[in-house]
Amino acid sequence: MKSHDLLMLTVKAADDKRAEDILALNMEGLSAFADYFVICHGNSDKQVQAIAQEIKEQAHKNEVEVKRLEGFDAAKWILIDLGDVIVHVFHKDERSYYNLEKLWGDAPLEDVRAAFTV
Repeated sequence: MKSHDLLMLTVKAADDKRAEDILALNMEGLSAFADYFVICHGNSDKQVQAIAQEIKEQAHKNEVEVKRLEGFDAAKWILIDLGDVIVHVFHKDERSYYNLEKLWGDAPLEDVRAAFTV
């Protein structure tokens, strides 16, 4: 699966579980380990876990290896490494604290609106 297709699959899975403020950073040329970062959040521990679980299930359905999944039990910041796409699913309070958007502020935003449920 091409990295952009994987990106869109990931964003759709997050949107299906009502993740909020989903954004994708294009990391090509900025990171040696991923083409895209997806950042989103949920408003409760259960929602954060549901978002991560849906992304994991969609990856498996599409024969994409989940290389690493960290933070699931604590549900404050779940990292899902899909190779070319790395997903950060935050609890709302944690997202503003870590502010990855600012940390990677030189990365351009990728337009992922086509993946959102209407």
